Amino acid sequence: MAISVMLIVPDADAAIAWYKAALGATELWDLGGVAGLEIGGAPFFLHEVNPENPAEVDPRRAGVTSVRVEMFTDDPDGVIERAVAAGATAGARIEDHRTPWGNHRQGGFTDPFGHRWSVGDRSPLRQFRG
Repeated sequence: MAISVMLIVPDADAAIAWYKAALGATELWDLGGVAGLEIGGAPFFLHEVNPENPAEVDPRRAGVTSVRVEMFTDDPDGVIERAVAAGATAGARIEDHRTPWGNHRQGGFTDPFGHRWSVGDRSPLRQFRG
């Protein structure tokens, strides 16, 4: 079983280009308005806003976001810096958080399409994967 996320975006082509340039995403496929991307082996999907489905709008148009994308990397500072340089809005500054498994370094940004990202080190994954 696998779980992934589909991000609703106003312009799929612009989003594909941004995720590739800013986050190093690899394009898996593009059906025109719907695309599969991957970052570090983790697939995610984009779906362009469909005017015939008013229940799915992008976060900027909705004025809120209810999902936060979590990314785990060896270089959270660098990922956030590259995202902001490419047009993301800086979010929470990188901080060291005390957790049951030890120190967890994490910060974040909001991408140009309104999706919030938290970017941290890999310590939570090591806790559960050994």
